[in-house]
Amino acid sequence: MTPSKRLPFAAAALGASVVLGLGATWALGDQPTSTAKTRAALDGGKPKNIIYLLGDGMGTQEITAARYYRHGAAGRMNVDRLPFTGFQTTWSIKPGPAAPYKPDYDPDSASTGTMWATGAKTIDERISQGPSASLEEPGEKLPTVLEAAQKAGKRTGNVTTAEVTDATPAVLDSHISQRGCQGPADATRLCPTETTQVGGPGSIAEQTVKHDVDVVLGGGRARFQQAIPGSRRDKTVEQLARNRGQLEVTDAAGLASARRRDRPVLGLFTPGTMTTEWNGPTATRGDGTPPQRCAEDHRPANEPSLADMTSKAIDLLRNRKGFFLQVEGASIDKQDHAANACAQIGETVAFDDAIGVALDYQQQHPDTLIVVTADHAHTSEIVAEDTSGTGNPTGYSNNLTTADDQTLRITYGTAGGRDPADTPPSQQHTGSVVPVWGGGPGAAGVLGTTDHTDLFGLLGGKPSR
Repeated sequence: MTPSKRLPFAAAALGASVVLGLGATWALGDQPTSTAKTRAALDGGKPKNIIYLLGDGMGTQEITAARYYRHGAAGRMNVDRLPFTGFQTTWSIKPGPAAPYKPDYDPDSASTGTMWATGAKTIDERISQGPSASLEEPGEKLPTVLEAAQKAGKRTGNVTTAEVTDATPAVLDSHISQRGCQGPADATRLCPTETTQVGGPGSIAEQTVKHDVDVVLGGGRARFQQAIPGSRRDKTVEQLARNRGQLEVTDAAGLASARRRDRPVLGLFTPGTMTTEWNGPTATRGDGTPPQRCAEDHRPANEPSLADMTSKAIDLLRNRKGFFLQVEGASIDKQDHAANACAQIGETVAFDDAIGVALDYQQQHPDTLIVVTADHAHTSEIVAEDTSGTGNPTGYSNNLTTADDQTLRITYGTAGGRDPADTPPSQQHTGSVVPVWGGGPGAAGVLGTTDHTDLFGLLGGKPSR
């Protein structure tokens, strides 16, 4: 269902939300302008610019933990400035010989990314290809919202704190059967029938370069340093990018000096995933770590922040035809897996800072649509810190001292087994619905409970059939 078809229902639902929301707005001390902004946003219209921000693994618990820790129980974050909020289902499908495919209720970032990027359901691990009987059997190539933006003459950008070849950024500019095929050597091992040697599309890194996306920023330089088998001219993916006229920058200073004439810009700031903003101890069994505050100075100065990358990407992409920009806060998920509450919250706060950059731009350019969501929910849970005996958590816990000078207990309990080891294993995703926020032309399309595939049309995608 397209956003335009959902709008009448969304408008009807808004009547209740404005009445109920106004008291909350006054209680939190905001100016009484949110109703007027919401009414104006209902006018719809077609956006010139689209900024899509995705917090990987950022379910309701993750965003709430960041709000409580950084701003206190009554605090507000940048994401709270957006006028529309809804929920989305994110289920993927299981491999099979043909439709109908069975649902998979607990998806990964590749299948969920394919959903919003292409409007189609697929199997876990798959990058913008349709389903098939097994991972080893490639699926149908599915057009993406970034490709639609390029065809419309818009500039395009892809920003992440993960490797730029990781699942979420990859779904915009690549089509391959397995998310692990990030560089040529990876593809030779995992996707041998899709390498350029045999006439296939090549690894995610190669496809990223060949798409000539105007701005690509993040980590993963090691994938681009892999050799391309059989290539005489483009010995590595890095060399392929240079031969196509792309400017590579490798640190914060290089990014700051890039100008709009220097496009496409390929920013590769670390060999792998970028460094987290904050750090702290890994969760421990039962009641967990003693209450403490997080170390907020973990990212080295030579790596740009997500907010800085977002600001620079917008500056490089600005033009009269408009742009499409995706921004991912990737390590919310990765630190949820690691059961490190401080690093997880720090990445959520950094992601919210990037949302603030987008909102500040939108204030001066109201023809900009902003959509914020998560790709799937995750394991962390806020639980009571004052229980005892059988009420205590059974997983792994961190205890943090919040802005309210109170203890916030965050527990991780989706992996570890009946007799968990002292060091937490990688925690699992969960299958909950995820929040989605919107503001700007067409943003009312996020209202209600929808599916992740519905984002495709909202973000400018065109049905292939």
